[in-house]
Amino acid sequence: MDAEITIIGAGVVGLAIAQKLSADFRDVFVVEKHLTFGQETSSRNSEVIHAGLYYPEGSLKSRLCVEGKKLLYDFCKEHEVPYKNCGKLVVATTSDEIQIIEGIQKTALKNGVGDLVILDRKDVAELEPDVFALAALHSPSTGIVDTHLLMKSYETITVNNGGQIAYGNEVTGIKRIADGYEITLSSPGDDKYTFTSRVVINSGGLTSDRISEMAGLHDDKLKITFCKGEYFRLKPPKNRLINRLVYPVPVHNLEGIGIHVTIEMDGGVKLGPDVTYLESNIYDYKVDPSKQEAFYRSVSKFLPFIGFDDLMPEMAGIRPKIQRPGDPVKDFYIMEESRRGFPGFINLIGIESPGLTASLAVANYVRNLILI
Repeated sequence: MDAEITIIGAGVVGLAIAQKLSADFRDVFVVEKHLTFGQETSSRNSEVIHAGLYYPEGSLKSRLCVEGKKLLYDFCKEHEVPYKNCGKLVVATTSDEIQIIEGIQKTALKNGVGDLVILDRKDVAELEPDVFALAALHSPSTGIVDTHLLMKSYETITVNNGGQIAYGNEVTGIKRIADGYEITLSSPGDDKYTFTSRVVINSGGLTSDRISEMAGLHDDKLKITFCKGEYFRLKPPKNRLINRLVYPVPVHNLEGIGIHVTIEMDGGVKLGPDVTYLESNIYDYKVDPSKQEAFYRSVSKFLPFIGFDDLMPEMAGIRPKIQRPGDPVKDFYIMEESRRGFPGFINLIGIESPGLTASLAVANYVRNLILI
């Protein structure tokens, strides 16, 4: 075999897996169609270190988020990746929403998140004087991280461990062979070449379902639906009025967790993302300026100091959803596919939020799936 392990995709999860496996195995190879890392979902998100509040008890999302949060904070400290443990408020602006945040606290406790406190209106005002809330759920362990430098650190560790990363090479074919897989790559100049690998790890993000199908694994339940999220920026100087993350109560079935307020490492503040399922899986990163009114109305419920003209279009990202509109919550799909006749092929499909937070825990989980 040319490679012991091949990882398809150099987003934050693929690189986290690479830095873990390159310490334990020889000949770890990462292939990425873009010319550098994290060019899709990993670079177009809120950069939040989640605490693990919302996800169903026992799910991979809850388990790996809670485990990954601690691993990520420890990693950032050890490797000097910029982060801020700023905390987060989930605000209730109506009496009905107070019951919702109480329910979130109970769910989070079952998931092992025991540091949440429900604050009354006076307590909220002491933490965030310019935020309106009848009550709020305070999550002190939520934070933010510089995602670019985190991925750069994962990449550096991988290379220092002897792993190889091939940017600008798109996987166009995967064939099952004796003891492994034959992978065909296409480079920007339309040059094609093949190599063999004992283990293949599909961390292809938005195209992970297509990569799985290339290998011969067809499953309609694992079809990715592109779900776009747009952001608007809060213009200075009003960004200085917010000190921590502020979230509304989540929307039904966790299709999204509401247009929230995210602070950035440099003190900037952005609002979003919203939730828009795309009719086809196209890479649509345009921000619709006409959505400014909807964003304004949404956040002005708990940020009364914001005026319409304080917002400006920022960016958009796309979530790799296996949850269709109206579906119940779907978990991460992380599976070694021997049971379906593909030993050594490990699928990661539907890795949306909290994938960033969980990245190191996902790496450990995948390591344990590899057949020695």
